[in-house]
Amino acid sequence: MIDVYSWATPNGHKVHIMLEECGLPYRVHAVDIAEGDQFKPKFLSISPNNKIPAIVDAEGPDGKPLSLFESGAILIYLAGKSGKFLGNTDREKFATLQWLMFQMGGVGPLLGQAHHFRNYAPIKIDYAINRYTNEAKRLYSVIDKQLSKNAYLAGDAYTIADIATFPWLRSWKNQDIEWADYPHVKRWFDKISTRPAVLRGVEVLTHLRKPLDNDKAKDVLFGDMQYQKR
Repeated sequence: MIDVYSWATPNGHKVHIMLEECGLPYRVHAVDIAEGDQFKPKFLSISPNNKIPAIVDAEGPDGKPLSLFESGAILIYLAGKSGKFLGNTDREKFATLQWLMFQMGGVGPLLGQAHHFRNYAPIKIDYAINRYTNEAKRLYSVIDKQLSKNAYLAGDAYTIADIATFPWLRSWKNQDIEWADYPHVKRWFDKISTRPAVLRGVEVLTHLRKPLDNDKAKDVLFGDMQYQKR
């Protein structure tokens, strides 16, 4: 059994979708990041960077429990455990990993900044809004070009690169994206949206999530509490 410590965010949904796709047994534990659950000692013991998601696999590679944090590392681990969605040949695996790293290093962090400055920053800073909105559009263009030549990000097969990227693009409206500008991304997005495991995965913990419309939640996520030494 895999214990998943998570919340209904793009990074959380990556792992929820992967577990549903693989059919691995799991149970989910809510880590309410607006309430500060990510700073509790129990969670920090498995995720020292106080970020969701994290997992504990009771049956790790050596038969002993294994804990992992960082969504990309978790996806690679689950792909290895299940033998799915990473590729069969070395060439396929490295193609998948490069697009996974593209998501981890670019799509996630930079679209996250676009979300923050466009929707949550207490002061609207035009420079920041323009910088990250333009970067979001550049990243969509990179993805669109790749998908103009391939069914999926790493080639002909659906992989963890697609699983990692899809949840971030669900917030395309918050990124000032017009689908008409990225027809190949839209085709890919619509196709993935209909996968039964994806439909199940994006619903995990969603019923618990609340709008970030109070000062306490904003302070936990964006204020001094985030930067305290622990």
